[in-house]
Order: sequence, then structure tokens, then C-alpha cells
Amino acid sequence: MEGISDMVSNNPVVIFSKTSCCISHTIRSLFSDFGVNPTVYELDGVARGREIEQALSRLGCNPTVPAVFIGGEFVGGANEVMSLHLSGSLKPMLRNAGALWL
Repeated sequence: MEGISDMVSNNPVVIFSKTSCCISHTIRSLFSDFGVNPTVYELDGVARGREIEQALSRLGCNPTVPAVFIGGEFVGGANEVMSLHLSGSLKPMLRNAGALWL
């Protein structure tokens, strides 16, 4: 978990993803539509991808991708992000994290 904390602490929005995951692509597109430029770690393309994926699993993200962090805090996967979006809570979270300016 410490490694993940280091990876997410300096960026307003971090998404752990896989290049082959269409749901991860959808979540990245949602943030892009808001004008947010998340930091994305493609677990199938980084050196410690398998280790990171296991740590995400221990955090409770099942499936492990996408795993979204906003303001250094673990938000969850696609279901949680979409629920936040539909309830109107996602944009304020992004503003508070400094990822969205409007």
C-alpha cells in the first residue's frame, strides 16, 4: 500500500488501468470529458504492475482495474465513479482535489 500512496499523493486524479480494459477506457473518457487530465498507470505496461494489482485487490478493488484515486484517496472502481457522477458528487470531488477548475 505504501507504494500506491506514493504514486497517488502528488496527483489530483490517478487511474490504475490496463490497456485491454474497455471499462478503464470509459472511465478515462469520462474524466477527459470533464477536462480532467488524470495520471494513468497501465498495469500491463509498468515494471511492478502485478505487485500493484495485488495491492489494489487488498484495498478492495475487485476487479482491480480501473482503480480511481481522487485527492490521494481511494474512490473505488467504475461502479463507484459512475455512482458519484450520477449523484452529482464527482465534480465537487474533482474541484476539491484541484483537478477541475470550473
